[in-house]
Amino acid sequence: MLYQYGARQWGLAHLFMEGISGENNLMSAPAPDSQNSVGTPNQAAHTPATVTTLVLVAFAAVYLVWGSTYLAIRIGVESFPPLILAGLRHVTVGLLLYPILRRTTGIKPTAANWRAAVVTGALLLFAGNGGVSWAERTVPSGITALLVATVSLWLVIMDWLRPGGVKPVPRVVMGLLMGFAGMALLVGPAHLGGSERVDPRGAAVLVIASLAWACGSLYSKHGGMPSSAMLGVAMQSFAGGVILLIVALFAGEFRELHLGAISLRSWLALGYLIVFGSGIGFSAYLYILQKSTAARVATYAFVNPIVALFLGWLIAGESITLRTVVAAAVILTAVILVITAPHRKPAPIVATVPAAEEA
Repeated sequence: MLYQYGARQWGLAHLFMEGISGENNLMSAPAPDSQNSVGTPNQAAHTPATVTTLVLVAFAAVYLVWGSTYLAIRIGVESFPPLILAGLRHVTVGLLLYPILRRTTGIKPTAANWRAAVVTGALLLFAGNGGVSWAERTVPSGITALLVATVSLWLVIMDWLRPGGVKPVPRVVMGLLMGFAGMALLVGPAHLGGSERVDPRGAAVLVIASLAWACGSLYSKHGGMPSSAMLGVAMQSFAGGVILLIVALFAGEFRELHLGAISLRSWLALGYLIVFGSGIGFSAYLYILQKSTAARVATYAFVNPIVALFLGWLIAGESITLRTVVAAAVILTAVILVITAPHRKPAPIVATVPAAEEA
């Protein structure tokens, strides 16, 4: 099943909004027993071991595949213009998913559904994923993953500022202060500890992209998406991809696009983002969301940046400096504080989705 990177950010928003305290593990229950009661007794006896293995494999896929999408984007923008790369990825996903899900669900999306898809597509995919793709021309993929991890901080702030919002508990406030301190450490001052700072323009775009993801994730919970979550995903992916390509046209990226100059590794990166990042990664995420607890599922928010840092160093030769290590420790500690903190008023469960995620 295909999906797109914005799902990763919806996933974090979904877990955050539902609350991840010990008493609010909304995913702690296993799949309904009625689903496991069908079949022979022998089949039922083998189910727990099989499910455990599948859950472990799915966790590995979410950790490794979603953590690797940042590197894939960096390789893709080596010869693809950034907005075209993101646009092709999401339009392809939308075109493949929409007719299938439209037929299988039998749902006819309304004008309100399409308006919500356009808004979330613009926020999550154009501003969010498009911003990541643009920034990765100058910002290393591992650092990008670290800055994108701060979306959980923006979720807290935006949920606080919205009408009827919830004031964060002191532990979350501490996480916010630590997270923004970590961002400040990454972008300046120059030559701190003998290492260069992150490109300020690229970092600023990533901060805006993370803020857009937070806004899009919160809007998607109340914005009138269709009752079928995956149909909504397809609509949002198509709408966001079209917006990306239109903006790319006006930005002159198509004049810069020369198909003969696109390297094989960039084509492979685009295919990887579609099939693995938007397909296998999110399918695995949906599976563990059903079979594991919210607290465990949320660990991807701080495992993905570690994977991205390691892969950027191993494959792309990105340096990991003392500044990077310290900033990573500060930011990821802040993320852990925020996503594991109890919430004052857990939001009611809402089944609608946007889409995250990776990059």
